[in-house]
This record gives sequence, C-alpha cells and structure tokens, in this order.
Amino acid sequence: MKFRAAAVGSGGVQLAMENALTARDRVGVQDFVLLENFTSEAAFIENLRKRFKENLIYTYIGSVLVSVNPYKDLEIYSKQHMDRYRGVSFYEVSPHLYAIADNAYRALRTERKDQCILISGESGAGKTEATKKILQYYAVTCPASDQVETVKDRLLQCNPVLEAFGNAKTLRNDNSSRFGKYMDVQFDYKGAPIGGHILNYLLEKSRVVHQNHGERNFHIFYQLLEGGEEELLRRLGLEKNPHQYHFLVKGQCAKVSSINDKNDWRVVRKALSVINFNESEVENLLSIIASVLHLGNVQFSADEQSNAQVTTENQIKYLARLLGVEAALLREALTHKKIIAKGEELISPLNLEQAAYARDALAKAVYGRTFSWLVNKINKSLAYKEMENPGWRRSSTVLGLLDIYGFEVFQHNSFEQFCINYCNEKLQQLFIELTLKSEQEEYEAEGIAWEPVQYFNNKIICDLVEEKFKGIISILDEECLRPGEATDMTFLEKLEETIKNHPHFLTHKLADAKTRKSLGREEFRLLHYAGEVTYSVSGFLDKNNDLLFRNLKEVMCNSENPIINQCFERTELTDKKRPETAVTQFKNSLSKLMEILMSKEPSYIRCIKPNDAKQAGRFDEVLIRHQVKYLGLMENLRVRRAGFAYRRKYEIFLQRYKSLCPETWPTWDGRPHDGVSVLLKHLGYKPEEFKMGRTKIFIRFPKTLFATEDALEIRKQSLATKIQANWRGFHQRKKFQQMKNSAISIQSWWRGTLGRRKAARKKWAVGIVRRFIKGFIYRNYPRCSENEYFLDYIRYSFLMTLKRKLPRNVLDKSWPTPPPSLQEASQLLRELCMQNMVWTYCKRISPEWKLQLEQKVVASEIFKDKKDNYPQSVPRLFLNTRLGSEDINAKVLQVMGNEPLKYAVPVVKYDRKGYKARARQLLLTQNAVVLVEESKIKQRIDYANLTGISLSSLSDNLFVLHVLQQDNKQKGDVVLQSDFVIETLTKIAICANKVNNVNINQGSIKFTVGQGKEGIIDFTSGSELLIAKAKNGHLAVVAPRLNSR
Repeated sequence: MKFRAAAVGSGGVQLAMENALTARDRVGVQDFVLLENFTSEAAFIENLRKRFKENLIYTYIGSVLVSVNPYKDLEIYSKQHMDRYRGVSFYEVSPHLYAIADNAYRALRTERKDQCILISGESGAGKTEATKKILQYYAVTCPASDQVETVKDRLLQCNPVLEAFGNAKTLRNDNSSRFGKYMDVQFDYKGAPIGGHILNYLLEKSRVVHQNHGERNFHIFYQLLEGGEEELLRRLGLEKNPHQYHFLVKGQCAKVSSINDKNDWRVVRKALSVINFNESEVENLLSIIASVLHLGNVQFSADEQSNAQVTTENQIKYLARLLGVEAALLREALTHKKIIAKGEELISPLNLEQAAYARDALAKAVYGRTFSWLVNKINKSLAYKEMENPGWRRSSTVLGLLDIYGFEVFQHNSFEQFCINYCNEKLQQLFIELTLKSEQEEYEAEGIAWEPVQYFNNKIICDLVEEKFKGIISILDEECLRPGEATDMTFLEKLEETIKNHPHFLTHKLADAKTRKSLGREEFRLLHYAGEVTYSVSGFLDKNNDLLFRNLKEVMCNSENPIINQCFERTELTDKKRPETAVTQFKNSLSKLMEILMSKEPSYIRCIKPNDAKQAGRFDEVLIRHQVKYLGLMENLRVRRAGFAYRRKYEIFLQRYKSLCPETWPTWDGRPHDGVSVLLKHLGYKPEEFKMGRTKIFIRFPKTLFATEDALEIRKQSLATKIQANWRGFHQRKKFQQMKNSAISIQSWWRGTLGRRKAARKKWAVGIVRRFIKGFIYRNYPRCSENEYFLDYIRYSFLMTLKRKLPRNVLDKSWPTPPPSLQEASQLLRELCMQNMVWTYCKRISPEWKLQLEQKVVASEIFKDKKDNYPQSVPRLFLNTRLGSEDINAKVLQVMGNEPLKYAVPVVKYDRKGYKARARQLLLTQNAVVLVEESKIKQRIDYANLTGISLSSLSDNLFVLHVLQQDNKQKGDVVLQSDFVIETLTKIAICANKVNNVNINQGSIKFTVGQGKEGIIDFTSGSELLIAKAKNGHLAVVAPRLNSR
C-alpha cells in the first residue's frame, strides 16, 4: 500500500496516516496503540503480519518505531522519500525511519535539547542498516558547507571501516555487529553536522581465535586477503588463500557467496583515506591485522620435560617484523611466563595448553586494543575542529545513535550473552522509566489526572546482577581475584551460597526434580524480563580475567609499531593495581551510557527479524513472538495504552472531522476548543470515552476513533457527490455554449470540404475500376496500355502471396500457383529459393555432422531395403570408435607403432573348423583390418587383399571378410559377428574403399576355409537369434525378421 504525502492548503493539514485507518482490515493499524485488543499478543503479531505482507515494514507504538527487516530493497529510501518526511509533523505521514530521524532532529533544533535514538533488536534484524539510513538522511537533508560536507563524508565513511573491523558473518546474519556502538553527532546552531564521537562496547574478541561452525572471523581478514594487492600481501607475508590460516577456517566457511570481499576492501580503503588515515598509519594497521593471522599459525611441540617449544620459526620472523619486536623475546614470551613474587622475578616454562592460551590471549589483546585505537582515531577525525571557541558548547547540540545488541538466547549461552542480556535489562529499565515519564509529563501539561500504571519493574533483576557484594558481578570478580584455586564451578557454588533464595535465580542444585532435567550441573538460570535464560559457567572466569602474561606485555610495550606502542602503554608494567575485570569494565561503561541516555530526549526503534533464513516475504510467527517478548513490546504497549489511545491538537482534530457536524461545517469561527466540544456533542461521545486537555483532545478507546473515521468516510461520499454535481453542472454549461458556437462555424466549412473530397474520391475510384476491367478483358494479350495496370497488379499480388507463403525448409514442397504471365519467373524463383535453403542448411552443418551424414549416406546405399536390421541403425549415431585407448592392450598399440587407429570395435570370431566363438577386437587403420586377441595381433588383412564383404539380409550381425587366396599370410576368409554390424561394415567399406564390394545374400554364404576348402553359412528366419554348427557341417544362423520387405 502506498501512502500519500500530507497535503497542506487553506483548509489545513490532511492527516494521511489517519486517512489510512479505513484500510485497517487489509493492512492493520499504523499505530499499535489503536489496536482494540491491545493486551493480546496474537492480535499484535497479526497486525505485524498484515502490514509485512503489504511491504509495510514500519509500525508505531506511540512514538516508538517497530521495524521488520524485509530482506529486499523496497525503494523507500530515495531523495524523494527524504523530502517527503523533512519538516513534517510526526503523524502526518505513514510510519518510517525518516519520521523518527526528522522528529528527533526538529526537537533538537527547536528545543535546543540533546536527543538520542536507541536502536535495538537481535542479530539480523536490521539495526546496522537502520543506523546507516538515519546517517544518510541527515547527510542529505541537513544544511551544508565545505567543512560540513567533510564531516558528513566522515560520518558516513566510518561505518564501512567499523563494520570491516567489528562485524562478522554469523549463522543469523552475514553482517552481524559483534560490538555495541553509541555515536554522537554534533550539530551547530544552524542544524548542520559539525562533528561526532563514537563509544564502543564489548567487542567479541573470542571470535578472533574461535568461530562456531558456519561463522567467520571479522570481515577485515578476508577483505585483506581477497582484495589486497600482490605487493602489499608480499610485504605482510600473506597468501590469498584464507584456508592457510588457522584463525580463519574454524567456522569452515571462509568463502560466502553473498559477501564480495574484494569490493568491500575497495570501499574500506577509500573510507580510511576519507577519515584521515595516511599511508603509514594504514600500513601499520594492516601489519597488525596480518600479525594476528600469523599468530594463529604459530605451532608448539613438547620437549622431553613437556615444556612448549615453538615449531614454526618462520611465523615468529614475520611476527617480529610486523609487530616491530625482537624475535627472540617474542619466542621466549610465548613459551614462558614471568612471575614477580616478593620483588623477585621467576621465569616459568609453559606446557602446550598454556602456550596455546598465551598465543590466543595475545591475538585477542592485540586485535581488541587495536580496535579501540581505531575507534579513537576515527573520533579524532570526527572531532569538532573549533573547540577552542569558548562559545562552541553553548551553540551546539548533540544527537546520539545507539546501535546495540538485542536480548540473546541461544542453545548455549555463555559470558558474552550474560553481559549482553544485562545490558538489555538496563536498557529496558531505562525505556520503561522514560516512557512513563514522558506520558506523565504530557498528562500534566494538558491538565489531565495521571493514573498509575502497573508494569513489571525489572530493577530486581538489575540488582541481582549488579548489586555490590551480593550481585553476580561482584561474586564473579571476587572469585577471579581471590587467592587459591578458583574455577568456574567454585564460582557457581559461591552463587548458590550467596543468592540461593533469589526468586529470579536457579541452578541444578537449587531446582526441584522436574526442573533439574533441563539444567546441567555447570549451569545457572536467570528469569529476565523477557523470559528464562540458562547460562553455562564454562569459561566465565577466563573471559572475565582476560589476562595477558606480563612478559608478553613487556614485549608489546617495546614494539616499534606506533599503533601497538600506543595500545600497550608502559604504565601497565609499573602499575601495581590489578586491572579491572572484563565484566566490571562493561558495567562501568554501561553505567556511563545510562547517564548519557538519561541526559537526552530518547527516541526508539525496535528491529525485528521475520525469519532465520533471510528470505523476503517469509513471516515466521514463532520467531517473531519470541522477539516481541524479548524486546518488551507488549509491555511498552500496555504502558502507552494505560490511559488514552489517541490524542491530537484541537486544530488538527477539528480540521479533519468538522464536516460531521452542521454547526462546524464548512467553517468554525470560534476557538478550536469550543468547536471540538460542539463536534463531540453532535457525535454523541460519552464522558468516559474522552478528556479535554488544554491544547489536545484525548480519546480513550480505538473503537471510538474508528467509528468516527467510518462516519467520516460516509460523509466524504455525500460531500464529494454534491461538490462534483455543482462543479460538473457549471463546467458543462460553459463548455456547451463554447462547443455550440464552434460547431456551427466548423460544420458549415466541413460540409463543403467533405463534399469536395467525396466527389474527388469517386472520380478516382471510377478511373481505377475502369482500368482494372479493361485490363481483365485484355489479360491474355501481349502487354499494352490497356492491360499493363492489371498485369502489374497480378504480378504484385502473386509476389506478396509468395512472400507470405515461402517454403520454410527443403522438405516443404509447397509453392503458390503463379499466373500464366509469371510461369517462367515462378520456376526460376522456386529454384533460387530451393538453392538458397539448401545452401543455408549446408552452411550450418558442422564438420562432425557432415562426416556423420556422409557415413549415413554410404550406409543407406549399401543396406537400405536390403538388410533387415538397417532401419534400427538409422536413428543411432555412428561413433568414431567403440573402444578407447585404455580398452586396447598397450603391447598391441606398441606393435602398431605410428599407424593411426581410425576405428575399433569388439567382435566375435567364429573358427573355420568347429565354428567356436572367440572374442576379438577389430581395429581399422589407414591400410588394413587388424584382428586382436588380448595382447596379440591374430590377423592383419590389408585393404588390397580384401576382395569383398558378405552378410545376410536378415537381422543377424554376422559378416564374412573375403580375403585374396593368393595371399599366403591369410588362412582363409574371416567369419565375424558385431553388435554394431551396420556401423562396422560402413566404416570398413569407407576405409577400404569397398562400398561396391559389400554383398547382401539371402539363404546362404559361401566362404573359403583354407587350402581350397569351402565353408557355408545357412541363414533362416526364426523367432529368436541362434548360431550353431549344423549336422551337415554348415554354420546355421536363425535370425528373427524385424521388417517385412
């Protein structure tokens, strides 16, 4: 369904969104607040489904936008669409991403208050694309200057860079963000973007060293290998094949058809130059990326004491050069651990498992810190360049974009899911608080009593996770920091001991017998606002500690690579304080994010993935119900609908519905408040259905609004009919007078013109008819002036008929009957046409097909109407040979030397005496027929000594090769049988030039046995093929008759 842009005229604003209310049966409602059964999850999902089927992917819940990923280009993001939403009131047009973006931008400019847009949803729901579309909207619609254009370009170009280094292919999404991102865009007093700043959260560093099946590492690795120039890869010591690197093959899908790494590489290289990276910085950055790949290929072996030793010395050399460190120190650091105890340094060798851990920890640390450096570098390029101006902060405002992971529930949930879901708990808490706050403020501003709303307060879950001393985070940190042997299971035991009575916490030990079946001994379960999630504690301590051995830090701190040098500061070596754990860092950064968001006016975009297969048009109801629940959309709707479903300013409401009341139609001269009161009284609104605020009317029930809307549709019909009738009457009367005057003038002139034309046409027609009749009378006379017109017409008519009915191929013998005067020409044309078709057909014949046809012609000359099984051979193609070189013994080929084989076929030879059948191979060369038994050449018959070929007319496959008796090398004629007798004899006849020496006999064939003796083959018809020696000493052949001649 296409929505019309709002039309603004003397009558005011026409609300296109509300115009579409009457189409709600087909496309649902555009605002879930208007759902009659707003507490029903089924009604909520059905409304989503209706709109999704009509390619309407956006729907509101009040001011919150719900977006369903269409997995196809809907062409709703053009410059025209941007102009349509620019500067238009929020509800004047259909729901769209641009409406949220424009509403936040206008609030930022008019109220001079910082704004933020929170985009959430699970992987593949379209969060990253939504962020890019919003940035593109601001880039196109905001005021511009040379400096502003530079900032716009950098804001847009930082996306492909961050996606390359922070996004990866997962099972759910080919471009999944593996980090949380908050971006501030700074605007000056004119509303132009002048700077920006990015905060990143919880990069999934574990992906660097391990990927699940069907997933990839971060995009940049594959882009570098696929798109990097040969010289660049040579300097980095890399090969183009990603399968050469252990860190890239664990997911077993290095190549993905839907991802073009080479094109993406070009985009990233261009983006790096736009955001102010020089060539030296790019080279250093890519050296680090290459070093991570080389680190993954470092292998260890155990010596006699089971201590790890590096076995891939070549990788160490590359790493030393790329990271700017000493190879010996790096090798030592990868296989030994430095411990400082009571001021003394102790060097302890590592076993294979510890060395592999150290290698992976270094890879994760190098990549994670480089990613943070990259974000800081981008921030420097986006920073406002006139900050020295003391008045800059007062004259600028900030709009934030939060693109962060949605609630995650997998089959196996670990430390990362725990942090992500904790973040979503905090965001849900903030979301509900701010939604309630904005609702309450609007009610107070309009002077309407606020009714308390019952909702699930998830503070209890947030406290369970983050409470000091007793929260899960505190217990995890305590277990990581305490002396002694701490393991993941001791952490779980500590949780069971400390928070065992919490209603939202459960473990295998604490659960009842029924629940224990679904809980492993190393798992705990949290009841989040969005449902239950079971976490495995396996790896919690290692991931939280995120430790890097001291000697590896020392090596990195001495790096000559400027980026690594900035990432690993020397103060880390002298700082006695233990670094914060990963979860504490995340908790602190999340706390700062909450402060940032609380200081701004929020807008919300909730992204939904319609199916896991990324297919357009497919609506998976189970998956969507899962996301509706985890995004808290029903909770949000309940809060929004706790009071009044619909609210509009008096002016807008009166402008739309004034035609329903005689007193307010066509114009109302009083105050809008009074006009609405009169209108509502006429419509019969009950007191409990509405409230009158200071500037707005509040309607409690959607059915009240829908009834009003339906009445308006009926009223529109009658109004339209009246307006149309009056206008048509006036217009037609005026038009009739003009037409009447014009018609009188035109008619008088036209009648004269028509009469003259008619007389001239009749005169011309009479002349034509007279000439035609006279020509018909003189048609058999020689050409003269009386018949030339008729004869020319007959010729033309015949040629046109011939053009339409020309034969289509050489077998088509049809030809139109010519008139007597064109008999000779017709015959010549027919011959030319046939020659042309023959020439065209011959031109299209390939050399192979020509050879096939020539052989078939020879076969036809020899066997047609003579040999009973010839018709069965016609549709079958003759092959160049029936035996490949692998089927012929190598010794035979060696004996034949350079004499080329022209054809080979397996045959059966019948002995001259007992007629015993023996398998042979018949080979045709340039000069002779050769009979072969396995590795021996049994007989060679030169073509010159071949006097003839005999066979019967029946359907048997026997034939006799008659040999010249004076040839002492030959023992007599040869009796053979071939399954391809027609093909074989045709080939022999052509090669030996014996086409006229093929004899097809009926009854019997005589042949020479040797030494002047003769043998006879008797042929008779029967029901089945039978070959045997008869009592009279003849070879008896019984063959079925296939065709009657």
